[in-house]
Amino acid sequence: MDFGLMSLGDHLPDPHSGGFELDQAGRHRSFVEQAVLAEALGFYSVHLGEHHFSDYILASPPVVLAAIAERTRSLRLSTAVTLATHLDPLRLAEDYATLDLLSGGRLEIVMGRGGFTRAYEVFGQSLADSRAIYDESVALVKRVLEEEAVTCTPRFRPPLREVTVQPRPLQRPHPPIWIAAGSSDASFDLAADLGLHLMVPTIFGPAAHFSARVSRYRQRIAAAGHAPERARVATSVHTYVCRDSQDAKTFWRPYYANYLDWLAGVLRDQKEGPEVETDVESLIDGPAMCGSPAQVVDQLGALADELQMDLHLAMFDLGGLPEAELRRSIELFGTRVMPEFGA
Repeated sequence: MDFGLMSLGDHLPDPHSGGFELDQAGRHRSFVEQAVLAEALGFYSVHLGEHHFSDYILASPPVVLAAIAERTRSLRLSTAVTLATHLDPLRLAEDYATLDLLSGGRLEIVMGRGGFTRAYEVFGQSLADSRAIYDESVALVKRVLEEEAVTCTPRFRPPLREVTVQPRPLQRPHPPIWIAAGSSDASFDLAADLGLHLMVPTIFGPAAHFSARVSRYRQRIAAAGHAPERARVATSVHTYVCRDSQDAKTFWRPYYANYLDWLAGVLRDQKEGPEVETDVESLIDGPAMCGSPAQVVDQLGALADELQMDLHLAMFDLGGLPEAELRRSIELFGTRVMPEFGA
């Protein structure tokens, strides 16, 4: 199993002091420094989220990933997720092909639909069209990255007549593409039909909630005739590791609650969108991994037994957690948890 470091880029005050340890510039610099630390600890990849018009201030992952590329040598550079519904697929392909070149072929892309209605309103899009836009965009990004002189007539953008996206990515036929899929069979099927990797949001639900759909994906991608190595599955979990298991939940709970309370407020303001669990007690004793290294090893082992994932993303960076504590948690995970799984 490979391990990735994940951040969605919330910028929230410390729940105890009410103040910010870092301003927005410092927060972006922290994303880079976390990635440098992750490479030193043996992580496989770093995954940065994309959101718009909210206190998730990480809006341009390819720019930050380019900065990380210049400070690292082996770390895979990925998103979590790229909001394919909001981006022109050709511009998306250009940006990420450029990143693939600059990083020496280390790019991976996780594509997601996005469910925050504010972004759809500001970008002038209809949430009702999001599935159709997303499916078209994913297929088109894949096609223009692997083919030249593309001619087609999409529904949601002008026709293409022998268009070749430049620059061409270094990885062929295209950089690895993952599909983020949660409760919709359509996303699992899209990944399988196109022969793309699958990422499931175990952040907000136990593994058992996803096992049937993951099995469906594996069966469908094999039936479609794709090579076995295409059927890669990733999981993602909110994580905090502390040397003393007695202190872990006591220390982390205010920061985790700070993040979840903010997220619940964002979701309440939406006209429609996904249902997401935001109760801290349900999550801290369930899908989240919080405890000593030994406890997290046990929790991660149980998740692996259920889903047999190839990649696991740990998200430490949330709720205003102090930078020093953030680094200690990442270091404990890298030195005491990952080695138990051969990483």
